[in-house]
Amino acid sequence: MKPVSLVGIRSALIVAPHPDDETIGAHGLIRALKRQGARIHLVVATDGAGSHPGSSRWPRRRLVAERKRETLSAMRTVGVKAEDVRFLGFPDGRLSELSVKLRRTLRREIATIRKCNLIVIPARDDDHPDHRAVAAAIPSSGTRTLHYLVWPHRKIRSGRASHGLRLGLGTALKRGAIRRYRTQMGGITDDPNGFAISRKELTAFARPVEHFREAQR
Repeated sequence: MKPVSLVGIRSALIVAPHPDDETIGAHGLIRALKRQGARIHLVVATDGAGSHPGSSRWPRRRLVAERKRETLSAMRTVGVKAEDVRFLGFPDGRLSELSVKLRRTLRREIATIRKCNLIVIPARDDDHPDHRAVAAAIPSSGTRTLHYLVWPHRKIRSGRASHGLRLGLGTALKRGAIRRYRTQMGGITDDPNGFAISRKELTAFARPVEHFREAQR
Protein backbone atom coordinates (compact mmCIF):
# COMPACT_ATOMS: atom_id res chain seq x y z
CA MET A 1 0.00 0.00 0.00
CA LYS A 2 1.34 3.39 -0.99
CA PRO A 3 1.54 6.24 1.53
CA VAL A 4 -0.83 9.12 0.85
CA SER A 5 1.06 12.00 -0.73
CA LEU A 6 0.01 15.43 0.53
CA VAL A 7 2.64 17.35 -1.37
CA GLY A 8 1.29 20.57 -2.81
CA ILE A 9 -2.14 20.38 -1.15
CA ARG A 10 -3.08 23.89 -0.09
CA SER A 11 -6.88 23.65 0.01
CA ALA A 12 -8.98 20.54 0.56
CA LEU A 13 -12.69 19.79 0.70
CA ILE A 14 -13.91 17.02 3.01
CA VAL A 15 -17.47 15.84 2.36
CA ALA A 16 -19.24 13.92 5.15
CA PRO A 17 -22.68 12.33 4.74
CA HIS A 18 -23.36 12.64 8.48
CA PRO A 19 -21.82 14.57 11.37
CA ASP A 20 -18.92 12.31 12.50
CA ASP A 21 -18.06 10.66 9.16
CA GLU A 22 -15.33 13.23 8.53
CA THR A 23 -13.72 12.32 11.85
CA ILE A 24 -14.09 8.57 11.35
CA GLY A 25 -12.88 8.67 7.77
CA ALA A 26 -10.26 11.39 7.65
CA HIS A 27 -9.33 12.84 11.06
CA GLY A 28 -5.67 12.00 10.63
CA LEU A 29 -5.63 13.27 7.07
CA ILE A 30 -7.20 16.57 8.10
CA ARG A 31 -4.69 16.91 10.95
CA ALA A 32 -1.77 16.25 8.60
CA LEU A 33 -3.05 18.78 6.06
CA LYS A 34 -3.55 21.45 8.70
CA ARG A 35 -0.04 20.88 10.03
CA GLN A 36 1.39 21.69 6.60
CA GLY A 37 -0.71 24.84 6.35
CA ALA A 38 -3.54 23.70 4.11
CA ARG A 39 -7.00 25.15 4.49
CA ILE A 40 -9.73 22.61 5.18
CA HIS A 41 -13.32 23.06 4.09
CA LEU A 42 -15.84 20.62 5.56
CA VAL A 43 -19.31 20.05 4.14
CA VAL A 44 -21.73 17.87 6.14
CA ALA A 45 -24.63 16.73 3.97
CA THR A 46 -27.31 15.56 6.41
CA ASP A 47 -28.67 16.87 9.71
CA GLY A 48 -27.83 13.63 11.55
CA ALA A 49 -31.29 13.41 13.09
CA GLY A 50 -31.88 9.82 12.00
CA SER A 51 -29.75 8.20 14.71
CA HIS A 52 -32.36 8.38 17.47
CA PRO A 53 -35.85 8.88 16.03
CA GLY A 54 -37.52 7.29 19.07
CA SER A 55 -36.00 9.55 21.72
CA SER A 56 -38.40 11.86 23.53
CA ARG A 57 -35.59 13.59 25.44
CA TRP A 58 -33.76 14.32 22.21
CA PRO A 59 -36.33 15.59 19.68
CA ARG A 60 -35.09 16.36 16.20
CA ARG A 61 -34.25 20.03 16.76
CA ARG A 62 -32.21 19.35 19.86
CA LEU A 63 -30.39 16.41 18.29
CA VAL A 64 -29.52 18.34 15.13
CA ALA A 65 -28.14 21.23 17.17
CA GLU A 66 -26.07 18.90 19.33
CA ARG A 67 -24.61 17.03 16.39
CA LYS A 68 -23.49 20.33 14.92
CA ARG A 69 -21.80 21.23 18.21
CA GLU A 70 -20.12 17.83 18.31
CA THR A 71 -18.79 18.28 14.80
CA LEU A 72 -17.35 21.71 15.54
CA SER A 73 -15.80 20.36 18.75
CA ALA A 74 -14.19 17.43 16.93
CA MET A 75 -12.88 19.72 14.19
CA ARG A 76 -11.31 22.05 16.75
CA THR A 77 -9.01 19.15 17.71
CA VAL A 78 -7.43 19.40 14.27
CA GLY A 79 -7.56 23.17 13.91
CA VAL A 80 -10.53 23.52 11.55
CA LYS A 81 -12.42 26.74 12.19
CA ALA A 82 -16.20 26.90 12.49
CA GLU A 83 -16.31 29.31 9.56
CA ASP A 84 -14.92 26.56 7.33
CA VAL A 85 -17.67 24.07 8.22
CA ARG A 86 -20.94 23.99 6.27
CA PHE A 87 -24.01 22.02 7.32
CA LEU A 88 -26.35 21.43 4.37
CA GLY A 89 -29.18 20.05 6.51
CA PHE A 90 -30.48 17.34 4.18
CA PRO A 91 -32.71 14.80 5.98
CA ASP A 92 -30.72 11.92 7.42
CA GLY A 93 -31.40 8.68 5.54
CA ARG A 94 -33.01 10.28 2.48
CA LEU A 95 -30.13 11.36 0.28
CA SER A 96 -30.86 8.73 -2.37
CA GLU A 97 -34.28 10.18 -3.10
CA LEU A 98 -32.88 13.72 -3.13
CA SER A 99 -29.97 12.98 -5.45
CA VAL A 100 -30.69 15.76 -7.97
CA LYS A 101 -30.87 18.47 -5.31
CA LEU A 102 -27.85 17.01 -3.50
CA ARG A 103 -25.74 17.03 -6.66
CA ARG A 104 -26.74 20.60 -7.46
CA THR A 105 -25.95 21.75 -3.91
CA LEU A 106 -22.57 20.02 -3.78
CA ARG A 107 -21.62 21.44 -7.18
CA ARG A 108 -22.36 24.90 -5.84
CA GLU A 109 -20.33 24.27 -2.67
CA ILE A 110 -17.32 23.05 -4.64
CA ALA A 111 -17.49 26.08 -6.93
CA THR A 112 -17.19 28.46 -3.97
CA ILE A 113 -13.88 26.95 -2.80
CA ARG A 114 -10.99 28.61 -4.56
CA LYS A 115 -7.89 26.65 -5.56
CA CYS A 116 -9.21 23.40 -4.05
CA ASN A 117 -6.79 20.67 -5.14
CA LEU A 118 -8.07 17.74 -3.09
CA ILE A 119 -11.57 16.38 -2.49
CA VAL A 120 -12.15 13.66 0.13
CA ILE A 121 -15.44 11.77 -0.11
CA PRO A 122 -17.07 8.47 0.94
CA ALA A 123 -16.45 5.25 -0.95
CA ARG A 124 -18.95 4.41 -3.67
CA ASP A 125 -19.45 0.91 -2.24
CA ASP A 126 -19.99 1.92 1.40
CA ASP A 127 -22.81 -0.05 3.01
CA HIS A 128 -24.75 3.06 4.02
CA PRO A 129 -26.97 4.44 1.22
CA ASP A 130 -26.36 8.05 2.29
CA HIS A 131 -22.63 7.51 1.82
CA ARG A 132 -23.13 6.05 -1.65
CA ALA A 133 -25.45 8.92 -2.56
CA VAL A 134 -22.84 11.51 -1.59
CA ALA A 135 -20.12 9.71 -3.56
CA ALA A 136 -22.36 9.58 -6.64
CA ALA A 137 -23.35 13.24 -6.29
CA ILE A 138 -19.84 14.71 -6.46
CA PRO A 139 -19.47 16.14 -9.98
CA SER A 140 -16.49 15.19 -12.11
CA SER A 141 -14.04 18.07 -12.01
CA GLY A 142 -10.55 16.71 -12.64
CA THR A 143 -9.61 17.43 -9.03
CA ARG A 144 -7.66 14.78 -7.19
CA THR A 145 -10.08 12.67 -5.14
CA LEU A 146 -9.63 10.34 -2.18
CA HIS A 147 -12.36 7.94 -1.04
CA TYR A 148 -12.75 6.76 2.55
CA LEU A 149 -14.75 3.73 3.67
CA VAL A 150 -16.73 3.86 6.93
CA TRP A 151 -19.10 0.88 6.66
CA PRO A 152 -17.83 -2.08 4.57
CA HIS A 153 -20.62 -3.47 2.41
CA ARG A 154 -22.19 -6.56 3.92
CA LYS A 155 -22.89 -8.30 0.62
CA ILE A 156 -20.27 -6.86 -1.70
CA ARG A 157 -16.59 -7.29 -1.05
CA SER A 158 -15.31 -3.73 -0.88
CA GLY A 159 -12.39 -2.78 -3.09
CA ARG A 160 -9.02 -2.62 -1.40
CA ALA A 161 -7.61 0.71 -0.33
CA SER A 162 -4.70 1.87 -2.46
CA HIS A 163 -3.18 4.41 -0.08
CA GLY A 164 -2.59 4.63 3.65
CA LEU A 165 -1.77 7.33 6.17
CA ARG A 166 -0.03 6.26 9.38
CA LEU A 167 -1.36 8.22 12.35
CA GLY A 168 1.22 7.44 15.03
CA LEU A 169 0.33 9.42 18.15
CA GLY A 170 -2.60 10.79 16.20
CA THR A 171 -4.41 7.48 16.73
CA ALA A 172 -5.26 8.42 20.32
CA LEU A 173 -6.24 11.92 19.21
CA LYS A 174 -8.61 10.45 16.64
CA ARG A 175 -10.18 8.13 19.21
CA GLY A 176 -10.71 11.09 21.52
CA ALA A 177 -12.27 13.13 18.70
CA ILE A 178 -14.73 10.33 17.88
CA ARG A 179 -15.72 10.20 21.53
CA ARG A 180 -16.70 13.86 21.35
CA TYR A 181 -19.76 12.64 19.46
CA ARG A 182 -21.47 11.71 22.70
CA THR A 183 -24.86 11.32 21.03
CA GLN A 184 -23.33 8.53 18.95
CA MET A 185 -21.38 6.93 21.78
CA GLY A 186 -24.32 5.80 23.88
CA GLY A 187 -25.13 9.17 25.42
CA ILE A 188 -28.79 8.94 24.41
CA THR A 189 -30.43 6.23 26.48
CA ASP A 190 -34.18 6.56 25.94
CA ASP A 191 -34.32 5.11 22.41
CA PRO A 192 -33.83 1.32 22.50
CA ASN A 193 -33.44 1.24 18.72
CA GLY A 194 -31.10 4.21 18.56
CA PHE A 195 -27.62 4.03 17.09
CA ALA A 196 -24.50 3.75 19.22
CA ILE A 197 -20.91 3.10 18.20
CA SER A 198 -19.79 -0.13 19.84
CA ARG A 199 -16.35 -0.74 21.35
CA LYS A 200 -15.50 -2.96 18.40
CA GLU A 201 -16.53 -0.27 15.94
CA LEU A 202 -14.59 2.42 17.82
CA THR A 203 -11.48 0.26 17.62
CA ALA A 204 -12.01 -0.22 13.90
CA PHE A 205 -12.63 3.48 13.33
CA ALA A 206 -9.52 4.54 15.27
CA ARG A 207 -7.01 2.26 13.58
CA PRO A 208 -3.38 3.42 13.46
CA VAL A 209 -3.64 3.71 9.68
CA GLU A 210 -6.30 5.58 7.69
CA HIS A 211 -7.07 3.95 4.36
CA PHE A 212 -8.05 5.68 1.14
CA ARG A 213 -8.67 4.85 -2.48
CA GLU A 214 -7.42 7.41 -4.93
CA ALA A 215 -9.16 8.29 -8.15
CA GLN A 216 -8.39 11.03 -10.63
CA ARG A 217 -11.58 12.79 -11.57
